[in-house]
Amino acid sequence: MPGTGAGPGGGVQSVVRAFRILDVLAEADGELSISELAVAVDLPQPTIHRIVATLRELGHAHQVTNRRYTLGPRLIGLGDRASRVLGVRAGDDLRAVAERFGETANMAVLDGERAVYTAQVPGPHSMRTFTEVGRRVPLHSTGVGKALLAQLPAPAARRLLGSTGLPAATGHTVVDPDRLLEELDRIRRAGFAVDAEEQEVGVFCVAVPLAGVSSPAALSVSGPIHRFGHDRVAEAAALLRAAADGIGGTLA
Repeated sequence: MPGTGAGPGGGVQSVVRAFRILDVLAEADGELSISELAVAVDLPQPTIHRIVATLRELGHAHQVTNRRYTLGPRLIGLGDRASRVLGVRAGDDLRAVAERFGETANMAVLDGERAVYTAQVPGPHSMRTFTEVGRRVPLHSTGVGKALLAQLPAPAARRLLGSTGLPAATGHTVVDPDRLLEELDRIRRAGFAVDAEEQEVGVFCVAVPLAGVSSPAALSVSGPIHRFGHDRVAEAAALLRAAADGIGGTLA
């Protein structure tokens, strides 16, 4: 059958091509025509048309107008389930972080223009920070958000910030895009991000990127600033990196 030969790494060629098309649609963050997809993946238009027609039947692609397509609704459910599975895998490592600091440990992934929490282990204190699995938060004012942004190439991060803006959540929020981009460079070099009351007054957070997953993800630990603050950044970053390495090892 045409299109079922071996692809890169021995994969089935038609499957590889389908996922390349989905990746292009995801990166476009909008609508693309068959001709635009053909250019992006360097395949003939008839081939693209056949694959997209199959993706439409499966609900993985959606035709908005004549010959223009977006990601399909079925991917939402798949993404949610994948995030939950990743959260389960992260549970033990997050629990170790929460127990060490007595504060809330989280995992978040990049979801469009926001970060969404996919796993959490709360600290033992009655007074702890308010986050919950499924909550969507801004990128520019949160530790996990900045750790996610730092995983993107600088031009992509700038475009994303340009589309979302940098509204102030508190008086500590960075609202200057150039200053935030400089901070993202520091995060890339240091390997961790800090949210010092930038999203919520009285809350401090340290976050690190999680490598080895298909889209940007991050781990964090956060708590009231009177209990968890700047003096614990180095310790928190080191423990979060160890947790990230442990989670990444289960995904290899």
